[in-house]
Amino acid sequence: MRMARLCCLLLLSGCAFAAQAKMVHKPVEWTEGSTKFHSVLVYDDAVATKRPGLVMVPNWYGVNDGALKKAEGIAGKEYVILVTDMYGETVRPTNDDQAMAAVKPLYGDRALMRKRIDVALDQLKAQGKSAPIDLTKLAAIGFCFGGSAVLDLARSGADVAAVVSFHGALQTDDPSLAKQIKARVLVMNGADDKGTMPDADKFMDEMRGSKADWQFVVLGNAVHCFTETDQHKPGCMYDERAAQRSYRLMRDWLHGAFTNAP
Repeated sequence: MRMARLCCLLLLSGCAFAAQAKMVHKPVEWTEGSTKFHSVLVYDDAVATKRPGLVMVPNWYGVNDGALKKAEGIAGKEYVILVTDMYGETVRPTNDDQAMAAVKPLYGDRALMRKRIDVALDQLKAQGKSAPIDLTKLAAIGFCFGGSAVLDLARSGADVAAVVSFHGALQTDDPSLAKQIKARVLVMNGADDKGTMPDADKFMDEMRGSKADWQFVVLGNAVHCFTETDQHKPGCMYDERAAQRSYRLMRDWLHGAFTNAP
């Protein structure tokens, strides 16, 4: 009887612990100029040990439920991720026209884009006071528009171990900025991405002019948006094989950067 009661208590305590462990969504807000930004810190609070911190810039739809779900899948028990607002809290596109209007000012003013992503990195660092972030292991990942943003973070000379761009635009306003890159740069684009691949040669020339450790991976048979599970349009389509391969490449790249492995 006593043994049965003990087993019951242990089971209940285990259930209570499991109920407490969850993916945290912590609002992170800041003001830059007259614009207030609303980002979200995502991590698994079942893991108490510190882990690498990632700035994540979503596709041109910005911070939404889909971006947070993607961040949860990537974070797991391995990373703390700041899902980054690049537009301001009042701008939340719900269709392609609105998204185009949201990204246009940033593509038109790359200095502004670099400033905003640099501030986001500072905000991630500040979360190390209360979240389990290993501040010696910081990186950035981005998707579509977000890929452009994290490449600009690298071009700004930010002190991060790595940046990873998924199906992101490759062009820059100033190729000479590549000389400032400190991060290991991994770029992955679909071979049939008609929006980004025309700039591939210029991008590689830009990287050749830097001292960066970089890799440009072309994923066969993939078009734009290959990691975006809700996209099924011609030219912008989810591809499970390309997505899974690119995530494995990302994890390997980040591990190598954080451990200073070849």
